[in-house]
Amino acid sequence: MSEADDERASGFAGTLARQGIVRPLAWGYVALLLFMVGDGIELGFLAPYLTSQGFDATGVATLISAYGIVVAVAAWLAGALAEAWGPRRVMLIGFAIWVVFEVVFLGLGVAAGNYEIMLVSYAIRGFGYPFFAYGFLVWVTMDTPKALLGRAVGWYWFASTAGLGVVSSYLAGAVIPVLGELATLWLSLAFVAAGGLILVFAVRARASAPTGGALTNLRQVVRGLTVVRSHPKVGIGGVVRIINTLCFYAFPVFLATHMVNDVGFSLPQWQTIWGTMLFANIVGNVAAGYLGDKLGRVNVVAWFGGLGCVVTVLGMYYVPEWLGPNFAAAMAVAILLGLAMAAYVPLSAIVPLLAPAQKAAAVAILNLGAGLSNATGPLLARAFLGPIGVAGMMWLLAAIYGAGIVLTVFLRENDDTREPEPEGREVRDRAA
Repeated sequence: MSEADDERASGFAGTLARQGIVRPLAWGYVALLLFMVGDGIELGFLAPYLTSQGFDATGVATLISAYGIVVAVAAWLAGALAEAWGPRRVMLIGFAIWVVFEVVFLGLGVAAGNYEIMLVSYAIRGFGYPFFAYGFLVWVTMDTPKALLGRAVGWYWFASTAGLGVVSSYLAGAVIPVLGELATLWLSLAFVAAGGLILVFAVRARASAPTGGALTNLRQVVRGLTVVRSHPKVGIGGVVRIINTLCFYAFPVFLATHMVNDVGFSLPQWQTIWGTMLFANIVGNVAAGYLGDKLGRVNVVAWFGGLGCVVTVLGMYYVPEWLGPNFAAAMAVAILLGLAMAAYVPLSAIVPLLAPAQKAAAVAILNLGAGLSNATGPLLARAFLGPIGVAGMMWLLAAIYGAGIVLTVFLRENDDTREPEPEGREVRDRAA
């Protein structure tokens, strides 16, 4: 490589570093995106496809519930193990688990019509994506300069959400008519494998793996829970993380039915509204990271996120109530809701800094909150929808977001976003 090429490479690496993407981890964001595309391909059609193959709806629901429980546990464990073993090793374990048990799930379970194998293999595969994705989140918090951490986690959530919720959905919609459902499920392995290979060959660690023995590592895993006792605000951050995506997981239980059957939107219209909300969310993930570094991370989470969700959750109900099936108006509110949920992104920078000597353990609590949000949203909807109806559910969710604003303010004391950005030596060192 010539001297001019070296200078161009250094300049590009420096530009990335100033955006929070430090050079040793730059390819990790690409690996995460591809991995999450593979993991998300099945989301929109797996349940109806299995039902069409003769599996009863209750069995399919049990399969998905078991997977969700494992994901919630794995989300916490990923952060705890990343501290004990190092994030790179945890990501590689997640990659191996996903590939092996996806092959078992599809080859010996789905293709053979064996429900028992499907249930066990799909549940175990649930360790795969949290280990890979949340292991990388720990790595980002360890290797990114503190002043740039907000935008770094913004890019993290951009890659994760774009892969899981947007690219994978469009890809599945384009491929299924050509290849069919089963072949599309097998195709997911190609994307996961691509992400894993990039991790193996292109992502280089700065955060060194611990060198202690088995007992020391076990103690570090336990610290993934005890950090809440020594740093109570980490626990508060975990609760705020549960609140963050409550409406995202609660809405599918009742809102689609309400919008189509009661308001009068067609199903394609509602799907477009929902998909556009997700697209706005991935754009907002990046913007929220930058805003957090500039305006204060707690400020962005509390007011852009918490208050924004209070207003837009209610808007998702009352705007259609007032205007009927007005597609443009509903789309506008959905976009604002997607942006408001994205405004919680700086929480991934706030929480690790609440326990600077136990960053991985703090991220583990944050990950546990993400997993519990996945389970809590549907449970709230199923518990309260009958007694209080759709309007009552929207007010309940809005009230919870309001309580989240109060909890977020308690995190302000440790919000370190106002320090000057290290435009000089620290960023250049990270880019080198």
